[in-house]
Amino acid sequence: MIRFVVVRIFQALPVILAVITATFFLIRMAPGGPFDSEKAVMPEVKAALEAQYKLDRPILDQYFSYLADLGEGDFGPSFKYPGRSVNELIAAGMPVTAELGFYALIFAVIVGGLSGVIASLHPNTWRDHLPMTFAMIGICVPSFLLGPSLMLLFGVHLDWFPVSGWGDIPGDKVLPSITLGAAYAAYVSRLSRAGMLEVLSQDYIRTARAKGLSEWRVITQHALRGGLMPLVAFLGPAFAGLLSGSFVVETIFQVPGLGRFYVQAAFNRDYTMILGTTIFLSTLIVIFNLMSDVLAAWMNPRLRSELFNYD
Repeated sequence: MIRFVVVRIFQALPVILAVITATFFLIRMAPGGPFDSEKAVMPEVKAALEAQYKLDRPILDQYFSYLADLGEGDFGPSFKYPGRSVNELIAAGMPVTAELGFYALIFAVIVGGLSGVIASLHPNTWRDHLPMTFAMIGICVPSFLLGPSLMLLFGVHLDWFPVSGWGDIPGDKVLPSITLGAAYAAYVSRLSRAGMLEVLSQDYIRTARAKGLSEWRVITQHALRGGLMPLVAFLGPAFAGLLSGSFVVETIFQVPGLGRFYVQAAFNRDYTMILGTTIFLSTLIVIFNLMSDVLAAWMNPRLRSELFNYD
């Protein structure tokens, strides 16, 4: 198992390096610069700022200097937040983004998992078609349309939940979490339905029923573990996707998470903030993918045996 994890980590390193390289040079190719503004800046001031942030050097020197700092865990100073580093900004925004992603994942697993299991137990009936119809709607409706619709219905007309903010009131977290988790709930529903249908057709399920076990015991003790296996493999990439894809939802609901800094960095051409956030989120995606692969292998007896023998 250890060797499997180490091999996967070394396979991920070139991917992360490619992300760093592509992001570094692409943002340099974008029009304008971090110190451009509507108000003209004196040439001496602009030259001093570029020298302070090492932007007066050749681009390859900047690239290798950034890699050297990155090797020490330093994402560099923010261009638009004087006196604050990118590490500090990520540390300030990431807890809120992680909390939002966690609530959205819980919503997706509970709603999607239950609807998928119920649909698999009643195939080709209205209890199958109805949740799958809502799942398709959840996949097709983008968050920038779903979010304002929920705000208008539950925040303005019904006045059940606040329409923006992220405070200590639990109601603040309901609409953003549903908006972010709706699409993932749809995927979870379809995955759990497909996995359960495949397992329920296996011989050992028919044997369990033939022994006189109740349907509840057949489902909970025999079918769920194998039927939800595709869901387990999906959870790692899903949580990584929730973290990296929450920018639109955070902007709509004014959630003070990492997405706020990332969106502002794109408008402000804050090179180091864009780079640092992209690298940080890319690394999280790799880590969560690895964790989901290990968990899925551990839950599969055959793969678990192969991995331990591989060691």
